[in-house]
Amino acid sequence: EGGRIEHSELEYGEGLIMVGQEEPAGAPPRFGRRMLSPLSAGGNTQGLMLYVDDVDAHCARARAAGGRITYEPKVSDYGEDYWVDKSYQCVDPEGHAWWFCERVRG
Repeated sequence: EGGRIEHSELEYGEGLIMVGQEEPAGAPPRFGRRMLSPLSAGGNTQGLMLYVDDVDAHCARARAAGGRITYEPKVSDYGEDYWVDKSYQCVDPEGHAWWFCERVRG
C-alpha cells in the first residue's frame, strides 16, 4: 500500500529470511520496539553473511537490481589449515549491509 514494502521473503534451501522496511514516523511500535533502517539509525543494524553457489553471478544480479556493491568479489585465503572463500558486500536501498560468500576450498 502506498509503495511501502511490508516485508520480503528470501529463501535459500530450506531457510527463510524476512526483511522489511522501518515503520513510518508516528506509527506504533511493533513487537515492543520501533524498527529502524540503518539510514535512520545512523549505522548498520545487523550483520548477515550467506553462502551462495556462484558469488560472481550473484553479485551481478544484486548490482543490476540496484544494490550498491561496497566490496567487490575477492578471494580470501585463511591458510592451509583453514578455507578459501570468495565474497562481496552489498548495501540494499534501506542501508542494510549484506555479505555473500562462495566456498572455494573447504
